[in-house]
Amino acid sequence: MESNSRLFDRIRIHPDAPEVAQPDEVRCDHVGCQRPGEFRAPMGRDHEGQYFCFCVQHVREYNASYNYFNGMSDDAIARYQKDAIIGHRPTWSMGVNRAAKGHREEGMDTAEDTLGLFKNRFAHKRAAREPHRPRQNGVTLRSLHALGLDEGADAVTIKNRYKQLVKRLHPDANGGDRSSEDKLREIINAYNYLKGVKLA
Repeated sequence: MESNSRLFDRIRIHPDAPEVAQPDEVRCDHVGCQRPGEFRAPMGRDHEGQYFCFCVQHVREYNASYNYFNGMSDDAIARYQKDAIIGHRPTWSMGVNRAAKGHREEGMDTAEDTLGLFKNRFAHKRAAREPHRPRQNGVTLRSLHALGLDEGADAVTIKNRYKQLVKRLHPDANGGDRSSEDKLREIINAYNYLKGVKLA
């Protein structure tokens, strides 16, 4: 369409007349402004749930300068941010009834827990009694199994078991019989692996 078309002649542009709030509309809360207050803006700290009503121009100005923490010290701001993590709700420490706690621990240590409800409650006490054993990988477990041992075996037990099996399965000890040579090779490989990972 060309700019000198007769359709453009029918378009009339009126100068912007200033908006004025109607009697039943809320006016802008900015001093001296008569426009409708269509946009809400929070009044600030200690006035939660209360709002100013501004026109679009004044709400933009207000939002640009708004600071909820205005007038608060750095320590007060830090406390507010820390409390915001828990929603500004009070918290209490767990297990404040010390008399009941002592009674409960004594009773639970001796009581029978048939359903296993409290098996983890005193795990720290059991852990102090039982030495910590690292979990073994699959190759280590297979090597121990080849020697006929479980994963709790220590270095002395592994070495003694290895010596017993070699003496029993070696062809010289069996009158030159080589039928157990494969088993002997498996035991030697298992022992060498356990020695390499510092378990024997």
